[in-house]
Amino acid sequence: MALRDTPSACPALWRCLPCPPAELRLDLVLPSGQTFRWRESSPGAWTGVLAGRVWTLRQDRDRLWYTLYGAGEDGRPAEAAKPGGAETDQILRDYFQLDVGLPALYRAWGAADPLFRKVADDFPGVRVLRQDPVECLLSFICTSNNHISRITAMIERLCQAFGRRLCHLDAQPFHAFPSLSALTGADAEARLRALGFGYRAKFVSGSAQAIAEGLGAEGLRRLRAVPYAEARRVLCTLPGVGAKVGARTGRGRGAGPVAGADGAARQQVADCVCLMALDKAEAVPVDTHVWRIAQQRYGMALGGRSLTPRAHQEIGDFFRGLWGPRAGWAQAVLFCADLRKGQEPAGSRGRARGAQGLDSCG
Repeated sequence: MALRDTPSACPALWRCLPCPPAELRLDLVLPSGQTFRWRESSPGAWTGVLAGRVWTLRQDRDRLWYTLYGAGEDGRPAEAAKPGGAETDQILRDYFQLDVGLPALYRAWGAADPLFRKVADDFPGVRVLRQDPVECLLSFICTSNNHISRITAMIERLCQAFGRRLCHLDAQPFHAFPSLSALTGADAEARLRALGFGYRAKFVSGSAQAIAEGLGAEGLRRLRAVPYAEARRVLCTLPGVGAKVGARTGRGRGAGPVAGADGAARQQVADCVCLMALDKAEAVPVDTHVWRIAQQRYGMALGGRSLTPRAHQEIGDFFRGLWGPRAGWAQAVLFCADLRKGQEPAGSRGRARGAQGLDSCG
C-alpha cells in the first residue's frame, strides 16, 4: 500500500479537525520524547500507530488533517477514514487532549512566570498527549540510560516481534503495540534480550506480568480516576518503574546529576506515566533537564549533584506552586525548548524521561 502524505492525494480519504498551530504543533510534540511511535514520513507529514490503527497526520494554517490505512489485501483504506468518521475524530481529540484550550494556559503561565513568557513565543502548541497507560508505562521503562532515536528503534523492534501486524506502507510493516499476554510468555524476557533490550528486558516482561496478574490493563486505566499520589504509589510498585541502574539521570542528556536514590528514579518514571497517560496534569517529571532548569533558571538551592526523592518532590512542588494545576503541561513546554536547544545530544531526552538517565516526558 502506498503512503498518502498530503490531502491532495486521494482527498476523499482525508478528514480534518479545526486546530490552529497555537493549539498543536505536531513537529514539536510528536518527536519530543512523549511517544516513540511516530516518524516524519515526508516533510510535514507524520505517520504512526495509534489505537491499533496506522495514521498519517499533517497540519495547515488552521486544520489538523488525517488519513487511515487498512490491512485489506487489496489495499483498501480503513472504513473509518471515509467522511463521517466521528469515531476517529474523537480518537485524535482524546489523544491530543484538544478539549484543553492551550493559548489561555500559555497566557496564565506567562503572567505568573516571566521566564516562561520568554520561551513561549518560540514554542507554541506544545501539549501533553493522553496515551494508553500500558503502552506508555512499558515504553518509559525502556528509557533508562537511553536517547530518543535508540528508544524509538527499540520500541519498533518490540512491536515487530510481539505486536499484531496492521499493514505495510511502501514496503514498511506497521504493528500494534503488544498485548500484555504477548509479553508474559515464558520466553518473553529472553526474546527481549535477543532484541537488544539488555537489563530492561526483565523490567518490561516483569511489569507486563505484574499488571496482567494484578490490576489488569483496565485497572491501570482506572488509575485515571484516583488522586495523583495514589496513582504514583501504585506505579512505583511495578518492576522497572525507575529501577535503579546506576546511571545518570536525564531524559537523554549524557551529563547530569547522578540519581542519588532509587526512590527519585521511581518518581520520575511514575510521573511520566501519571502525566502522559493517567490524567495527572500536576505531575512534574524531574530529570536532568528539569533539574538543571530549576537550579540555573529558577535559582532553586537544591545542593549537591544528587537527584534525591526529596529534591524531586521540592522541584515538583515549586513548579506546581508557580504554574498551578497543569504544571506538568507548562514543564513540557520548557522541556521541549531545552531539548531543541541541545538537539538531543547522546543520552538525552532523547532519553525520553523516565528512569535514570532518561529524558523523555514532557
